Parts: sequence; C-alpha cells; structure tokens
Amino acid sequence: MSDDTRPYDALLIVSFGGPEGPDDVMPFLDNVLKGLPVKPEAKQGIARRYQRFGGVSPINGETRKFIDALEAELVAHDIDLPIYWGNRNWHPMLADTLAEMQRAGISRALAHVTSTFSSYSGCRKYREDLYDACADLDNPPAIDKLRLGYNHPGFISAMADRVVDALADLPEELRADAPLMFTAHSLPVPMAKNANYVEQLAEACRLVAGEVGRDSWSLCYQSNNASYGVPWLEPDINDVIRGMSEGGSKSMVMVPIGFVCDHMEVVLDLDVEAQETANEVGLALVRANTVGTHPAYIGMVRELIQERLQPGTEKRSLGRLGPSHDVCPRGCCLSGRPGEPRPALCGSDDA
Repeated sequence: MSDDTRPYDALLIVSFGGPEGPDDVMPFLDNVLKGLPVKPEAKQGIARRYQRFGGVSPINGETRKFIDALEAELVAHDIDLPIYWGNRNWHPMLADTLAEMQRAGISRALAHVTSTFSSYSGCRKYREDLYDACADLDNPPAIDKLRLGYNHPGFISAMADRVVDALADLPEELRADAPLMFTAHSLPVPMAKNANYVEQLAEACRLVAGEVGRDSWSLCYQSNNASYGVPWLEPDINDVIRGMSEGGSKSMVMVPIGFVCDHMEVVLDLDVEAQETANEVGLALVRANTVGTHPAYIGMVRELIQERLQPGTEKRSLGRLGPSHDVCPRGCCLSGRPGEPRPALCGSDDA
C-alpha cells in the first residue's frame, strides 16, 4: 500500500488473461499451473478444452471491451487517468506492463482487479503477482488496489438486468416458476476457509434475487479442479440441474455471478456442458450474461476510482456486510496451503 500524498497518475487493469490462438494454449497453461501438483495428462485434458474453441478464450477480447467502455466513462466524468492492462497468465503480461509504466514515469497507480469476490485466486494471488512484477524494477509505481464491489449497487443492478433479460428468453409459460441458479468458480475448501468468498457470494445472490423479485434461488459451483487432491466447494452445477429436474422443475436461469466477463469456464462449463446436462434431463435452461460492459457495472468501477481520488466520497454498498476494505488486512485471503505466505502488495502486510 502507498501512503504517498501524490495524486494517482494511472489506472492498472489486472486480469487473468487467456490464449488467443492454438499455439498459445500450452505456454498459457504453463503459467496457470506453475507450482501446482497437476499431472501431465490432466494438463493435456485442460488443453483439449481450449482447443475445442480454436485455442481462443474470450477473456482478452472481453477485457479490451471493458477497458474501452471504462475509458469513455472516465472521460465523461472528467477523470484524467491513462489505463494500462496487465495479465497474470498471458499477454499483455503484468511484468511487461509494470515496466512500461515505469518507463512512462508513472509514480502512483490505482489497480482494478477483474474479480469481484474475496479469495486467494481473486485477491491475494493478484497481490503476489503485483509484488513479483515490481520486484525487478528500479523505480516501480506505488500501487493501491480498489476495493471489491460484490455488494455495490452498480454490480447488483447490472447483474439483475442480466437476469431479467435471461428470463425473457424463456417461454412465457415457464418464466414464473423458473428458479435462479447462481454459479461461481469452485475453490479448494482450505482456500475458501481463508476468505469470505462463500459469504460474499451468498449475499450478492440474495441481493440480485431480491432486485428481480425472486424467492427461489440457489448457489452452486462449477469448474471444479479436484484433481489437485483436496475437496472443493460443492454442490456442482450439473448435480444441481439434475436435482432440480428430479424435483419437478421444468426451467431454470443460470446466473454466472462469480464471473465479470465471459471466458473459458463460462462458455464451456456453462454454455456447453451444463446445457448438455439440462438437455439430457429435459430442463429448459437459459444462461444470463455476465456484467461485462453493462453501464451500471462500468459506472461502479468509476465510482470505486473516485473514492480513492477524492477521500471522503461515500462508499456505496447494499445489504448486511457493508463496503469492503480499501487495504487488505494482514493474512487476507491466504491460499490454505502449508508454508509462509508469499510477499504481496496492496495490504497491511505489504512486502
């Protein structure tokens, strides 16, 4: 965390990254799986999932659209911050972007991580990535991370609009009784216990369901990589679909609340595999869009920026949990794996 009184002179968008062609897939997976106990055959299986779509994940394209929309939003509100973009796992790589920022003379930057909920994968790991990206620079920018927006009115409104649009795609006779099935990426249970991931997800689901006037909803998980050798969060989305059908449900709206844009886990795990499960059991299933470039979501990110540019600005939130912290506390979002945590930026225990 920076305690510098200098004004911010840039915004850094930090994302996961994804391959953009067949030749990118294996080196991309080398980055994703580095240090994890994943067998070669499991890695090959993951690679085949990407090759099914020509080796292209939607995430980089979606991030470009997000940056374009955010740039227009900042201009419309007279916020003069150049936007830089760095990924964890594929180009533009975070280390390259931080070096570019240093060359440009950026001294103090805000960072927006494209993850809405607290977890090691969505928070601490990105903070570790920021530390690593700055470690070899002579004069890296000081970086402060924007707070999470899982219960911000802009995120809830955007997600609710996506649900309303999805409901409209169901046959009229099936809409009224269609339950909402919120989905998020599963995590290893030890990792989830070190963060407020499940609590925040449940609160966001409750708020979105309330916004659209629905009492019937459930939270489930997808993209379970239990080959790592530890239990992962359940229930699995496909088990929920089967259970809903056995319970008499004829339709369902699938809401990827844990993802801010489409990427491989959305298009394959939901649009293909979950849809196949629904077809097998005869259940009409529609998938709500991610928030993406919804104006309310883009406006939320702009508000989070303004909070830091103008101390004392109201920090808007809905529900019972209040606004998230600006500075990650000591021990925030640990991995759950043995050993000392790696050094990280943007927290009270900054390296």
